[in-house]
Amino acid sequence: MDTHPTSPRRRGRPPKQRDELVDTRALLLRAGLEVLTEKGFSATGLDEILKQVGVPKGSFYHYFDSKEAFGLELVSLYGAFFAKKLDRHFHNHTLSPLARVRAFIDDAKDGMARYGYRRGCLIGNLGQEMGALPESFRLRLHGTFKDWQDRLAGCLNAARQANEIADTADVDQLAAFFWIGWEGAVLRAKLEQSLSPLDTFADHFFTCLPRR
Repeated sequence: MDTHPTSPRRRGRPPKQRDELVDTRALLLRAGLEVLTEKGFSATGLDEILKQVGVPKGSFYHYFDSKEAFGLELVSLYGAFFAKKLDRHFHNHTLSPLARVRAFIDDAKDGMARYGYRRGCLIGNLGQEMGALPESFRLRLHGTFKDWQDRLAGCLNAARQANEIADTADVDQLAAFFWIGWEGAVLRAKLEQSLSPLDTFADHFFTCLPRR
């Protein structure tokens, strides 16, 4: 039996070298992340991304079957990238658990200011567009938020074990509350071009944590 099934034939003009395939595909994804974090999926045309990378439209379909497939891959890529950032903060044992959450918030604030409040959270942006997106995005976006929520819940559980918050605290509910509020604060920060909404939410979140 053949243990190496043939790959489905792809449309578009193939690159001359495999290295070109890998590099161009990575450039398309990078450009897609940059544009979509600023403008969203529905408002972004493929031509804008292709022009930025210098790839003809016919070749795009060698790398991705459709704009929808491209967008779904961007969701997975961004979700994995952000999960690593969360782990870097939430597993930093040189800080107390709640200080790790504060460090993540400070890092996110620095990033928004650095890009002039143009870029937000890709997952949050797409969630706001869900009414205009293909249904395939719903499950992918929900799974990404749930993954981030679980990572934060783990850090809050460490805070509970360290007696930073009450042992009766529902860390799953607190983590869900954080991401719901945080995404709204990021949107407001972009609108106002100010860190004030992020500070307001963060201050309220820490003040409302149940203490021992």
